[in-house]
Order: sequence, then structure tokens, then C-alpha cells
Amino acid sequence: MKLKQLSVFLENKPGRLRELCALLAENGVNIITLSLADTEQFGILRLIVKDYDKAKALLEEKGFVAKLSDVIAVEVKDEPGGLSEILKIEEASGISVEYMYAFTIKSGENAVLLFCFDEMDKAVTALQSAGLNVLESVELYQRAEG
Repeated sequence: MKLKQLSVFLENKPGRLRELCALLAENGVNIITLSLADTEQFGILRLIVKDYDKAKALLEEKGFVAKLSDVIAVEVKDEPGGLSEILKIEEASGISVEYMYAFTIKSGENAVLLFCFDEMDKAVTALQSAGLNVLESVELYQRAEG
């Protein structure tokens, strides 16, 4: 139910993000979705790629600081209140959102959001118990390619 996310620390300087993207592209690693947050001195780029081990190794060889972590992809009704419903389930389970971002594809009429919760396994159980579809990584990769 969980999928691997690659987080990369980037210096805030011109060309650094392009350098990372070019490196992945030159080595056949496709970025499925991403999120970039910044501070004054550095940014955190979060990526979903199918070949995450290969991507991590490539980036580290070129001096990037990269780590793998788990996120959960959840189908959310693409209508007002859809996100609020997810958050209500997690709040009732005593789970906190650490961060989230949207996936670049839809699932039928639903949006797909990626979440990092403080208790990932508990989050999956709570979401599934509420009847929500927590997507498998294979399913996401197929939809992105497709």
C-alpha cells in the first residue's frame, strides 16, 4: 500500500534543479510526480519515480543528498470537501499529516493525493476501513505510463 518517495536536498542556486532533472532524463528515469518546497538556502524536492533505487544511486554519485521514504496514494473525491473527509478520518484515528501533495493523474472521477502521515500503517488501515482506495505503487506506475 505504501510507495517509495525520493527526497532530495537542493541548494537554492540557478541550474541545480535542471541538473538533477537532466541527470535522471539522461539515464532513462521518468519523474511521475514531484513537489518542491524551499527555504532561503535549500529546497526539498520530493519525487515519485518507478526506478527509485537507480535514481537515488545516480543522484548520490553526483553529490546530491537523497533519501527514500514512504508515502500513501489515496483516491479522493474531486469535489468540495473531498480532502476534508480524508483529514477527518485521520484526525479521528489520532494521526497527523506531515505533508502532502497532489498526484498528476486522476483516477476516474477522483483525484489522487500523496500523504506522509506520522503513522503510515495505521493511516492505511483507517483509510481502507472508511472505504477509501489506497493505491498500490504498481497501479500508479501503470496509470502514469498510460
